[in-house]
Amino acid sequence: MFDSELEQASALFQAGYKLPAAIVAGVVLETSLRELCDQEGLPHGKLDKMNADLAKEGKYNKLQQKRITALADIRNSAAHGKPQEFTDQDVLDMIRTLKGL
Repeated sequence: MFDSELEQASALFQAGYKLPAAIVAGVVLETSLRELCDQEGLPHGKLDKMNADLAKEGKYNKLQQKRITALADIRNSAAHGKPQEFTDQDVLDMIRTLKGL
């Protein structure tokens, strides 16, 4: 499921649809965090809260937490129609990073 959503995000990006690509990639990010929370026995919540809880539990370090926060910011800007707040390269990097999760 995640691969197909990331493939969809990649296809949207390649077709010039930066905002939808970032939003779809953001779905993958949030779904991944929910799964990590499930593994750690943590409750689901807003993305920022799950991210902080996972870092606090030691699932990943502070640097990774900051990277996830940056990805969430891209998703939020896209969802609110603010393409000036991120670049094409940011979306491409977001998709590549999520492929590594």
